[in-house]
Amino acid sequence: MPPRLLLYTRTADYRHDSIPDAVAAVRAFGEFVVEHTEDPADLERPLDGFAAVVFLSTSGEVLSPAGRARLEGYTRAGGGFAGVHAAACTEYGWPYYGELLGARFTRHPACQPGRALVADADHPATRHLPPAWEFTDEWYDFDRVPGGPARVLLRADERSYDGGGMGADHPLAWCRERGPAGGRMFYTAFGHATGAYRDPDFLAHLNGGLIWAAGAAD
Repeated sequence: MPPRLLLYTRTADYRHDSIPDAVAAVRAFGEFVVEHTEDPADLERPLDGFAAVVFLSTSGEVLSPAGRARLEGYTRAGGGFAGVHAAACTEYGWPYYGELLGARFTRHPACQPGRALVADADHPATRHLPPAWEFTDEWYDFDRVPGGPARVLLRADERSYDGGGMGADHPLAWCRERGPAGGRMFYTAFGHATGAYRDPDFLAHLNGGLIWAAGAAD
């Protein structure tokens, strides 16, 4: 049976117009059984039956205290987690979420074309990409470069667009395996616009990241 994903798109701050297209795209991959919700009560129930929980362009404080406890317990016990785009603009008041994701959004310039550089081509999210990938998005800046065991998969080439604020070491997508339980976390900063969810390279990038986070890439 395909792995089950819990796809969460609740917003308490900015809401992306691309969310319906993003949900449809994940369903269309055909790799997963997808349960989509915006109800925080669905994060309060047992999550053990899901291969991964995916926060897709969530924003603001989107979990109850019980939901926070449930998600923390699930990920600490080896459950997979993936964040897409504004997932990095989520749950600023919960320190564990920042630890789970590895970095938090700080700002972005105007949405514009730019170039992403593949930092790790040996991953399902990047294997199909050219070494320099031209794409249009918001080019998020973060409060830090994910450290420890994180594998940076894509970096921004700040010379290719206006307004970058992190310099040469500017991560855009990364992953890591978390602790002895083997839980996996994947994040991509891309996915702002509706058009992204019709772009074959981005769709393959997202699909590969979700497959990896769900433990199905092996």
